[in-house]
Amino acid sequence: MKIIDILNQDKVTLSFEVFPPKLTKNYDDVAFKAKEIAKLHPDFMSVTYGAGGGTSEYTLNIAKEIKEQENVEVMAHLTCVSSSKAHVHSMINRLKENHIENIMALRGDIPEGGSQFHDYQHASELISEIKASGDFCIGAACYPEGHPEASNKDMDIKNLKKKVDAGADFLTTQMFFDNNVFYNFLFRAREAGIDVPIVAGIMPITRGIQVKRARELSGCSMPQRFISMVDKFGDNDEAMKQAGIIYASEQIIDLIASGIQHIHVYSMNKPDVAKAIMENVSEIIK
Repeated sequence: MKIIDILNQDKVTLSFEVFPPKLTKNYDDVAFKAKEIAKLHPDFMSVTYGAGGGTSEYTLNIAKEIKEQENVEVMAHLTCVSSSKAHVHSMINRLKENHIENIMALRGDIPEGGSQFHDYQHASELISEIKASGDFCIGAACYPEGHPEASNKDMDIKNLKKKVDAGADFLTTQMFFDNNVFYNFLFRAREAGIDVPIVAGIMPITRGIQVKRARELSGCSMPQRFISMVDKFGDNDEAMKQAGIIYASEQIIDLIASGIQHIHVYSMNKPDVAKAIMENVSEIIK
């Protein structure tokens, strides 16, 4: 089933993202955790793609196992900045062969010490390529506070519109910790004529050490309420885990109460965190 058809059903959806292992020896553990999250019956799941395509085989295998063994719809990520056109088309063909019809199309980051191909410069080019290569549902990324490389927010929105015009069926946001940031972004996107579904991406911060990484990944701002939580509980693993789950759950509740229907949770491959969030909003998402 195509994810756009799920998003167009006029109901609240909750989905989860997992990431593949970097090393073969960790594959079984990661695949097990991904399938445990799938057993929670989310509306769909996404499987990320390592920098430079280094985990592309694992991405495909985990997505296939989730879909076939757990009967949960999946979306495989595909990046292009460190890939040749030949590699991208090889992956597209393999996704077709495995009956995976949803792709998250991303420019991606250049791996440290890796080389950059120049077949693609922007995600919009990859989206056009996928669109011309088969009957896929295509997702794309967006940044509520603007892409870190964009000169300003207006330029970022213009570039985002290019992704939609190229064929993106829906957008998923990077993490944010202040819902007002998302609401402001949503208003600007709609004003610019971006009318596809926009899925709110939520990252449960369950360890203090994650805060620095979250800032590096998305450049997101952090409200004082969130900072105070991390300052107070960041050195207490169990307290921080509980506080982070509650904070993310409250974000989700506020989003749904404000009319946002689609939530995507960056699970960090933690079935217990995914389960706790699902339980916290179980009656709300019915």
